[in-house]
Amino acid sequence: MTNALSDLRPKKRLFLGFLLASEFLIALALYGVWKISYLGLENIYEYLPVIVGAFLIFVSTFSFGAFFNMVLAVKGFPTLKLFHRYSFAVIKFLFPVAVRIGKIFGINRRRLEGSFIAVSNLIFLKSRIKVPADKLLVVSPHCLQLDTCPHKITRDPNNCKRCGRCNVGDLMKLADELGFKFFVVTGGTLARQVVKKNRPQAVLAVACERDLMSGIQDVYPLPAVGVLNARPNGPCFNTRVDIEEVRRMIKQITE
Repeated sequence: MTNALSDLRPKKRLFLGFLLASEFLIALALYGVWKISYLGLENIYEYLPVIVGAFLIFVSTFSFGAFFNMVLAVKGFPTLKLFHRYSFAVIKFLFPVAVRIGKIFGINRRRLEGSFIAVSNLIFLKSRIKVPADKLLVVSPHCLQLDTCPHKITRDPNNCKRCGRCNVGDLMKLADELGFKFFVVTGGTLARQVVKKNRPQAVLAVACERDLMSGIQDVYPLPAVGVLNARPNGPCFNTRVDIEEVRRMIKQITE
């Protein structure tokens, strides 16, 4: 099981490569717009083209700075906290462009999202964030529960009977052992409600690539890491998770 799930780990370079391509494409497009509108801007105000050009250079430089901050994390160098927040803003803006470029090269969205999660997790760990175990919130999707199970565990995972047929019971046992808060949610809306109600200092989410990517960005600036689930029966149905991977991640971020 562990070996099969370890195959889910995507390469960080994939996301960074397509993000860099997106950076260059957008920078080139901005230059083109500025060049075309130069005379019109000059007619409005003599120095307006210079002002607009300086602003676009600043935005592009800052965007590239956020990108290279991610590269520093991947290469094992210290990162600049100044760019952490803006990294997610840059990603949210450029990711749709990266997806379109990826399609040209036969790279699907899921692989890019998985690569983003790997980069995001690394930045989190490089930040050396440590929180008390009882201030860590772990959330998992309801599809982790066996579909034939009659016990409703969303909102109250204590209804789980820990029969061992799915990973929900394993996560409950891990919560008892390590002392973190654990919830099972049906989607992003409920996940945000749980985060707001419990006010954790950090979040660990188990989910698919799409939900992890949106969730990590939605809860920012709250620190969040993600662990991909496995889908041997297809998406959103009797999914699994590597419990030892969850344990390892939790031990790295709890005091």
